[in-house]
Amino acid sequence: MKSFPLFSACSLGAVLLFGSLGCSRFGQKQDYTFVVLGDNRVAPEDTVGNPSTTNTYQLKRMFEEIAQLRPLPKFVFFNGDLILGYTDGDTVRFTRELREWIKIYKASSLAKTDVKLVTIAGNHETCEKIGNARVAMQANEKIFVREMKDYIMNDNGPHATGLISNTDSLMSDQSKLTYSFDYGGDHFVIFNSDPLDRESRVPYHWLNKDLKEARKDGARHIFSFQHKPPFQTHYLSEPALEEHASNRDSMWACLVKYDCDVNFASHYHIWDTVQPHKGKTWLVVCGNAGAPMQPDWPQYYYGFTIVKVNDKVDITSMGRDADKDHQTAPAPDKLTMIRAHFVID
Repeated sequence: MKSFPLFSACSLGAVLLFGSLGCSRFGQKQDYTFVVLGDNRVAPEDTVGNPSTTNTYQLKRMFEEIAQLRPLPKFVFFNGDLILGYTDGDTVRFTRELREWIKIYKASSLAKTDVKLVTIAGNHETCEKIGNARVAMQANEKIFVREMKDYIMNDNGPHATGLISNTDSLMSDQSKLTYSFDYGGDHFVIFNSDPLDRESRVPYHWLNKDLKEARKDGARHIFSFQHKPPFQTHYLSEPALEEHASNRDSMWACLVKYDCDVNFASHYHIWDTVQPHKGKTWLVVCGNAGAPMQPDWPQYYYGFTIVKVNDKVDITSMGRDADKDHQTAPAPDKLTMIRAHFVID
């Protein structure tokens, strides 16, 4: 089990503005929890007879375990790669995979609670394989927004600008794929980390304006989420947002400038933490929700991350051991337990 000391930094949270009864935007601070998990899709060879292309056993089990948490979390953020995708432009098959994933969720106990599910697009949702490249497709973006409309929290994100200086040069509407919302006195930012023609990049011009306003209006904590990690972890050297280091650096500088507490990512099929600058924003990678494990990660456990928010931010990685040789096989005898824990003051 990986152990962590206690660290100093900020916290988390957010407040839905609707029906605020005259309160200021971040006037009412609440204590609450949320859950983050990502990467549940299976390998191509494991899709036979599996129309959802998910690690179905692990997905169902995590939905049920989250539904049993007390207190119930306010949100569950599913941080990309819900499905295998990469359907070679077969939009019918891509749509079916998303709908089958939704069916699994709707059949779960979690769907019968008041917990709000938030789905975030990963490269397996937005991209197709073209040669050795992973290329974002506008058709995939539109289908994801259409099928996941009930699990998208806002539409205040950036629109297409084209190649205009001092903009994010977005080539498609990202307003429902990259956006922000408030809850509990805190501010949440969602990114699509593979927009059309801007793969492995995020709109930092939009981010700077969004976070500046949130801080000015009194946000207690700021959290951000995207599929691809900005930095490599202790176990991986594969680039993600580092493919475009200048864009990544601008994004991270913005998060640090406005005291974002935690940036949550997945993409790497591991659980790990990185703090690029001491005392500043944390990166938590939680991509261990059921996709094939990364071989160089020594711990091998599937699970989800619980974030407890008050004046502090308490982060706990819950997990169950996975079989190294049969990584997607059911393991009902494996107990889910605390695997890592740390607190941000």
